[in-house]
Amino acid sequence: MSGQFDRRDFLKLTAGLGAGMALGCHATPAPVQSHTGLSDPSYRPPTGPATAVGLTSKPLDMVRVGIIGLGMRGPGLLKNLLNIEGMQVLAVCDVRPEATASGAEQVAKAGQPRPQEYSGSLVVFKDMCQRPDLDLIVIATPWEWHAPMAQFAMECGKHAAVEVPGAMSIEDCWKLVETSERTRCHCMMLENCCYGYGELTALMMCRAGLLGELLHGEGAYLHDLRELKMTGYYEYWRLKWSQKYDGNLYPTHGLGPVAQYMGINRGDQFASMSSISSKSLSLKKYAIEHFGPDDWRSRADYKLGDMNTTIIRTQLGRSIMVQHDTTSPRPYSRLNLISGTGGIYADYPTRLALAPEAHKWLSDDQLKARIAQHQHPLWNKVGDIARKVGGHGGMDYIMMWRLIDCLRRGDEPDMDVYDLAAWCSVVELSIRSVAKRGESVDMIDFTRGAWRNRQPLGIVS
Repeated sequence: MSGQFDRRDFLKLTAGLGAGMALGCHATPAPVQSHTGLSDPSYRPPTGPATAVGLTSKPLDMVRVGIIGLGMRGPGLLKNLLNIEGMQVLAVCDVRPEATASGAEQVAKAGQPRPQEYSGSLVVFKDMCQRPDLDLIVIATPWEWHAPMAQFAMECGKHAAVEVPGAMSIEDCWKLVETSERTRCHCMMLENCCYGYGELTALMMCRAGLLGELLHGEGAYLHDLRELKMTGYYEYWRLKWSQKYDGNLYPTHGLGPVAQYMGINRGDQFASMSSISSKSLSLKKYAIEHFGPDDWRSRADYKLGDMNTTIIRTQLGRSIMVQHDTTSPRPYSRLNLISGTGGIYADYPTRLALAPEAHKWLSDDQLKARIAQHQHPLWNKVGDIARKVGGHGGMDYIMMWRLIDCLRRGDEPDMDVYDLAAWCSVVELSIRSVAKRGESVDMIDFTRGAWRNRQPLGIVS
């Protein structure tokens, strides 16, 4: 990109896919506009028939599910779903016939009727989405497919649950927002880290006022993915993004929970951000050491800085640091830190310090007592089965259980399309800021002002 953000090049990975899928579900589909929201910070696209803020839906006795993508994440999500009451998997979809067959067998072994299989082409998922007997489409494909597939599912009248990041460009964020508003279908991002034990414990502490008025948060995705990028599942797509773009390409694991603590889109809003990256060294070094200097991976150039740091300021004057590093040799961490006038909570390892003695962390016994006091009701209710079924320590199960619970009740989900858009907008905005040496950029209010009158996410039981 020669130091500048080439929007046309960036959108080839998303808009090209969307164009190939044309919205074919409705006989007369509404046109989908393209927006960046960047050239004119005051610009807001016109609202649809009604805002999707607080959107509820018809309660469902049985949630009928189709799942797209049975590679790395899909089978795990399918396992979680098959351990939840009030849900039936009717269809499975993947480009590879062997993957759909494996998924169908997984469903049959769980005691449900064998689902219909869709495979063999990149757009066969359209046939599945057009089925009249599905309520929810779960999307677990490579990330450039997330937004186009979620948009198509909603055009077909289906709720969409999409893996992270839900969108890789501002334009796709707006498309999802506008489609959800118009179709009245939910579009929830499957941000499992919002349901982690530590994250929900921190949310409980924030809502109880234990940390006082919140001032600063930190989140991250620090995960050594060099081997997976070079030799595994990510080689065919995630590695290519590392070659082309420099910014935070995966912000939501760390940012999502902090945004919920602070009530982003619900009483507070992102205002501006600045992003910088270190130079890129570790991917090329790893390639040379493992494949030799003549291998294509060793000769490739990588734009993605080893460490990206983004600083966000909110409308209420709070600050958030979000980091991304998938190439350095280091232990895994999401940071998960939140501090206020009454104390500070931090993970990796879990620590807590409270005023007036906040100059030191609580002892292990004191910490255990506080955590027990603030265990979230969702973990109280289904934590035992979540730990048994698994999926990142049980958070995946809690997430899927809660999604099905919301659809059966007809409630709005904990994470709506505006959360998806706000959190995912950091991808493109960080690339833009890095390209301008950390220049501050305005962030986008996808709620068009509705955040001012919303209550922060409550403690659901």
